[in-house]
Amino acid sequence: MVVLGTKVYVAGDARDRTLDGLRSMVGNELGDLDVEYDIGLRDDEFPSVTVDGPDETVARNLLREEFGELVADHEDGETYVGTLDSWDEDGFVLDVGFGQTVRIPADELGLGQGTPSQIRKRFGLVQHLPLRFVAGDPPSLAEVEQDRLYEWTRGNGRINANSVTRSEARATVNRAGHAQDIVTVERIGLLEQSIICNPDTDPPGLLADIGQYMPSELLAIVP
Repeated sequence: MVVLGTKVYVAGDARDRTLDGLRSMVGNELGDLDVEYDIGLRDDEFPSVTVDGPDETVARNLLREEFGELVADHEDGETYVGTLDSWDEDGFVLDVGFGQTVRIPADELGLGQGTPSQIRKRFGLVQHLPLRFVAGDPPSLAEVEQDRLYEWTRGNGRINANSVTRSEARATVNRAGHAQDIVTVERIGLLEQSIICNPDTDPPGLLADIGQYMPSELLAIVP
């Protein structure tokens, strides 16, 4: 079984649509392999995939690579994934499943000046976003994660959103009449998306226009 490092925190029809989308994504990843799989949702809102068959080892590795994997035990110096649960003046708190959280102190974020709240907004870190960290005393944000987030602040502007699937985010942009103002929608979590703007699109302006159609947390990233 692989516990995926992305969370399903919506309810009702939205949860059903999210799990249907997850089944499609898992099917695309494992479709060419000789395995049977079953997708479940744990009490901590993290989905799990049980895999069985001749290619099960390959299948589990593909799932780990695509979604990240939550594990119960962390070894110092190794990289793991959690989802952004909360933040305060002392740092970020990641939900790592199994009833556990990991606190990354402010001086271990490696994302420049500012308070954790200011850093979160500058880099568009919506709640529940999957983030990689290095276990230790204290834990730190992984260098590969720092590089990814700094890359977001270069080039085209972005709007990051949570509580929405990739197809729903794209449909919302279209419904708001802004299809020509974006390049694509990048999936950065199962329910977390990054809307990549055209070079001449103003991210805060686009956010203001689409916000009324999207019941999500939206954060604009301005290069």
